[in-house]
Amino acid sequence: MTDGLGQRRSITSALLIAEFAVERGVHPAQLLHGTGIAREMLDDPTAEITRAQEIGLLENVVTALGDEPGFGLFAGIRSHLANHGVWGFAIINSPTVRSAVEVFVQYNDLSFSVARFRAHNEGSEIWLVRDDTAVPRRIRRFALEWDLATFATMQRDFFLTPIPVRVEIAIEAHPMYEMFNLLNGVAEVSFSAPCTILKFARGALDLPLPQANSLSAAYYEKKCMELLQLRRSRGGVSGQVRALLIHRSGVASQPEVADALNLSVRTLRRRLAQEGTTFRELSDETSALLAEQLLAAGLTAEQTSTRLGYSSGSAFAAAFRSWKGQTPHQYARDARAAPR
Repeated sequence: MTDGLGQRRSITSALLIAEFAVERGVHPAQLLHGTGIAREMLDDPTAEITRAQEIGLLENVVTALGDEPGFGLFAGIRSHLANHGVWGFAIINSPTVRSAVEVFVQYNDLSFSVARFRAHNEGSEIWLVRDDTAVPRRIRRFALEWDLATFATMQRDFFLTPIPVRVEIAIEAHPMYEMFNLLNGVAEVSFSAPCTILKFARGALDLPLPQANSLSAAYYEKKCMELLQLRRSRGGVSGQVRALLIHRSGVASQPEVADALNLSVRTLRRRLAQEGTTFRELSDETSALLAEQLLAAGLTAEQTSTRLGYSSGSAFAAAFRSWKGQTPHQYARDARAAPR
């Protein structure tokens, strides 16, 4: 796919939007039609989908509910930084607004938005420019409202006084936006702009964030980098195998995965070899990722071992040490020491 549409991403935003639509009477089967997202994935917050699949779900939502002003806003008020994993925690713990913006842009593929963002200097301001050229026109209003509502929620979550910002918005003005108090704290706004831009005064970017923690910020930014590299490194059959393993909590044999992909084991091995990997490597890689997530979430090494299908705690500990160079207990202690 082009324009990053094949990029793997968390299912979090899609889940929140799906919940919004289901509460308004849309059947899950209608939401998922033609997306390639399995129904059971809606019950799995650790699942991953592609940007194209998320866009497909948005298209189904807009088809079912209509393209009325405000729907994206009401969906977006569910979206908080803490919903978005290591990316959200990296921003929460950033020392200043400037560093938060840098994390936002650098790890855009881990964010809540199907659009792209870039930042650049413009005189006495820093502009955060939103690019939705890869987003189908019929869902651009909904996707933009979702993003704007999430930004507004971020402001309310972390600042007693909103950060002063000037905004250009690529949709027409509507009474709904004033009613929703979307632009609370915005110094200046203009609608019907060619693209959406958030304009920050340079002085505002030096404001400290209330939950700033430089050590935790560095920890979560490292996790962002690892996760982004991992997602980008797996495409083709490798990506499909990894997605299935993640969905099944790492507990699946090679024949089971081959059967799920409608391939013979021999063909699966050949395809993976062509992509420079093996089923064992993908299985270990997935188990390592899931183990990190489970330990960081508070599960014990024994519970994590059981969840990942290991025959004993000692076997899991030996495998984890080979992946991370430390014991599961050491990793869990370090992860819990970083404030959530």
